[in-house]
Formats: sequence, structure tokens, C-alpha cells
Amino acid sequence: MTDALTVVRSGPLSTVQDLGRAGVAHLGVPRAGALDEPALRAANRLVGNEPGAAAVETTLGGIAVRALRPLVVAVTGAPSPVRVDGRPAAWGAPVLVPAGAVLDVGPATAGVRAYLAAAGGIAVPPVLGSRSADLLSGLGPAPLADGDRLPVGPRPPLGPAPELVPLPAPPTELVLRLRLGPRADWFTPDAAARLARAPYRVAAASNRIALRTEGPPLDRAREEELPSEGMVLGAVQVPPDGLPVVFLADHPTTGGYPVVGVVPPADLAAAAQARPGTPVRFAVLPGRPAGGGRRE
Repeated sequence: MTDALTVVRSGPLSTVQDLGRAGVAHLGVPRAGALDEPALRAANRLVGNEPGAAAVETTLGGIAVRALRPLVVAVTGAPSPVRVDGRPAAWGAPVLVPAGAVLDVGPATAGVRAYLAAAGGIAVPPVLGSRSADLLSGLGPAPLADGDRLPVGPRPPLGPAPELVPLPAPPTELVLRLRLGPRADWFTPDAAARLARAPYRVAAASNRIALRTEGPPLDRAREEELPSEGMVLGAVQVPPDGLPVVFLADHPTTGGYPVVGVVPPADLAAAAQARPGTPVRFAVLPGRPAGGGRRE
């Protein structure tokens, strides 16, 4: 495998991501993987890759790379200006980048994270079955830096011309469905109602580990410490400040703060594209809280 891309401008945070590490949480290893899975799958489809091939995930500021051999690429996710050697190129469609040319993905005009896929996939060595960078545990490749070189696998066989892949626009209001539990009973009886009506916003401290919120804190009904227990993707943990935290792909596998509810994975792609300040509304799903009841 030979290097095919050189990073010219790495941007604020660019990492290699695929669909993550499944089945290793019992080892204390986070899932990692693309925060916006539909955008990653779309980029791969446009260049003929398998859906889970590794690509580059950028954050707000984009990235610029030089092709060391001719490559077919596609950029999806957060809408961004795309240029090849300074000339405008398509976003959300296959683009041929000649050897020696610079592909520049500019700052996102909306949303947060863009995905740059190359035909053949980013072929960094896999770790525990995934090529994803995990910012919490440090597994996988480090965040990209200027001058880094990336290998790209062999170009897949030519198939039918890819169709345009529709993707939702980045949210102007982030609506997250919430199934209460397993520790909803650690909060006052009006906590669920407050979650459903309170004006929360995405906090600037959000990252690949969690989407943090700003708004009215949730009041605890129980003040004792909770023994550390397993955490899942989409868990809404409430730390001592009372502000809900929605766990994303790099979340820890265990935690000691109570989880008031869980957001379905299908809602988390929008969370990956919600900029700081975006209004957040929790839509509490009907039904009894999931999981265990009170611990006496």
C-alpha cells in the first residue's frame, strides 16, 4: 500500500473514521467511528466504496490535501466549498483529483463535520477491527497534522454511475427523542417535563465524546453516589451541574453519573452537525422508564 494523499492544511480537527469498533465495550474500548454515519456512507457510495470504508472527518474548518496519484473523491456532511487547484468542484458528487493537485475543502457553511472519501478508502492500519481515531482512549491514528501522508486502497471496480445521495440539512433546531431510564428516578418528578419544555442549546464545549447542553439544570431527587455502570451510545448523563450530556461515538464505556434517558442512534447524526448555540429540544417518548428502578 502506497501513500496517496499528503495533508497540506489539517484544519481544526480532522480524523480518520469508519463505522467504529463494535463489540469491544466490555474491554473498556469506546466505539469511536463517524459521528454522522449517513454522511460517511453517502461519501463512500459516491466513490464506489463499501459503506464502512474509512474516510476523513473534518470539523468546521475543512482540510486541504494533495493527491500523490489520480484519485476519485467525494465530500459530504456539512456543506462546504470544494476546490481542486483553486477551481470550484462539486460537493456531494464524485470529483477526479489529478496527481499533484490540491483538493481544498473549505470551512463549513452550515453544520460541523464534513466527510472526505477517496475511492479505495483511507487504508491506515486497523486497530481492533477499525481504522477509526478514538480521541478518548487514543486508539487508532492520531488526529491529522500538516505533512501527514495517508494511504488509499486500490480503486474499486467501476460500477454504475453513482446517484446523488440525499442528506438532511444541518439542523436549525436539534430535536432528540428520549426514552427515559434507567436512572430517571434519581431526578425529581418534574424532571421529564422540564426536559420536554426547557430551552436548551448546544454548548461550545461539545466534542466527539459528547454533545453538551446549556439551559436549566435538572434537580436530583437522590444525592448519594451511583456506582459506575455501563454507558451506551446516546445515553443522556447528568453530571453534578445538572445539565444533560448526550454521549456520542467516543463516549466512555462506564460512568458514575445517573442517566436520565437514552437518545436513539438514528437521531445522533443530526447532533453531529449541530453548531454551538443551536436550540435543542428533547422529545420524551411515551412509556415507562427503561431499566432498573430504585436502588435501596
